[in-house]
Amino acid sequence: MKVSELPYRRVTLEEIAAVAEDVIPRIKNAQSVDEILKAREDYLKMALEYQTNAALASMRYTINTVDEFYVAENGYYDEIGPAVGNYQIRYASALLDSPFRAELEKALSPVLFQSMEVERKSMSETIIEDMVEENKLTRRYSDMMSAMEFTFRGETMPRAALMKYAKDADRETRKECYEVLGRGLEAHKAELDEIYDKLVKVRDRMAKKMGYVNFVELGYYRMGRLCYDQEKVRTFRENVLRDIVPVVARLRTENAKRLGIEDYHFYDDGVVIPGGDPKPRGKEEIFAAAKEMYHAMGEESGAFIDLMLENEAFDVDSRKNKWGGGYCTEFAKYKQPFILANFNGTAGDVDVVTHEAGHAFNAYLIADNRFALELACGGMETAETHSMSMEFFAWPYMEKFFGEDAEKYKFMHALESFSFIPYGTMVDAFQHIVYEHPELTPDERDAEWLKLEKQFRPHISFEGMPYLDKGTRWQYQMHIYESPFYYIDYCLAQTAAFHFLLASLRDYDDAFARYLRLSRQGGEKVWTDLLEEAGFPSPFTPGSLKDLAEQVEALLDTLRV
Repeated sequence: MKVSELPYRRVTLEEIAAVAEDVIPRIKNAQSVDEILKAREDYLKMALEYQTNAALASMRYTINTVDEFYVAENGYYDEIGPAVGNYQIRYASALLDSPFRAELEKALSPVLFQSMEVERKSMSETIIEDMVEENKLTRRYSDMMSAMEFTFRGETMPRAALMKYAKDADRETRKECYEVLGRGLEAHKAELDEIYDKLVKVRDRMAKKMGYVNFVELGYYRMGRLCYDQEKVRTFRENVLRDIVPVVARLRTENAKRLGIEDYHFYDDGVVIPGGDPKPRGKEEIFAAAKEMYHAMGEESGAFIDLMLENEAFDVDSRKNKWGGGYCTEFAKYKQPFILANFNGTAGDVDVVTHEAGHAFNAYLIADNRFALELACGGMETAETHSMSMEFFAWPYMEKFFGEDAEKYKFMHALESFSFIPYGTMVDAFQHIVYEHPELTPDERDAEWLKLEKQFRPHISFEGMPYLDKGTRWQYQMHIYESPFYYIDYCLAQTAAFHFLLASLRDYDDAFARYLRLSRQGGEKVWTDLLEEAGFPSPFTPGSLKDLAEQVEALLDTLRV
């Protein structure tokens, strides 16, 4: 069935409450494991309906943020989401506190119970009103960013369309693009600062109501992390600063000289190849190439792309009032993934059918897993490993997308992916500072961002950039507003993806088989165990990124065109 035809209905808080209030006492009063497992099945039937319809409402809102019906429906789920989450905690607590817990763990999964333990630490009935307020603020930010328009050389366009000029071969065009961006953001400065200030305060308030020192600990629990904590992430950031930042700074500075650039500015960071970065063929050609590629990879991936194309499970056209980012979601009841993006004629368009399709392919692979609804694919670091690794497994097929520029794309892709690690780690460091010091003013937060820029991206100058030179680049990184502490997952996953790339260059079939094995397991194993099984080192060990950085730099030397 086409995604546009999937039936939607509002799943009300009242029907969720009715199921939960029936199931929870049955679990608590059960006389056997079988009774509990039957009650669990009833709860999961309701959860399947709720998750599927909430995802449909969210998707249809993001494709048109002024659609009155789905604005209201998405708003409804924002309103009831915290209360639903509280029922989920009560349900999980009944299982966790059951006298049959040991038997349940054997019948189900220890990881499932570990996940519920973390989930219980992330939610309290005392913060429901605060969570509703948080949802309203993040939706306000999303609506504002979706509606924001920029006028570039007489043409008015959304930010996603504007940013294609950030990769233009002409330096003055890139500079003008960022000047337009900066002035456009500055016009909304007061609201951007107000929304984020309120988000920081409400998140800090929630954490303190639950007995945490600040939001950092609560934020980690909300991310559902099972195999690493703040200390391990701090070690990872130190690894990045020591072993990756100097290499990236050197590589980007040397590459800038190839572009004829001595004074490296922010507006230069989007271009890698002299004469302009490679551009893919058009939309229809991209999807035709993707179909060929996934069929060439294997039978399962071929069936997956056929499903996506036949069911029109993509929305990739950039337009006004469409959400400005990109994502993959799935409608669990129908076992149907869906991808939203904003094509703009750059190589990023190809990333949609590699990165986002990596997420979608995983959803396809685990749709029938026994804990697909509860554990999904695992933590977000695992999810991003699926997607970022797929970007690299697509390398042998790049001629289908870029023709004779395929080798240029590989060099650009590898350098930009490696350069992303310091940036993404900086985003994480910024969020730790913000939530450890919620009293910071907007100007003080901007100053902290500028300090981090000098640490993590010392080769880049923001001098003379309207608004952005004040340390405001972070304001259009949607994750900072909408999904606190998510961004480090991309960085962790990027290290795993590079390990898969290096392995694939030695033996593609073996590396892809390891990738499929990792992906099929969903959330039944934690990320560090999946890495070990794939034969890769943990990035949380001090010094563990030094060898990777050396190997990636050597690879880039061979790819340079």
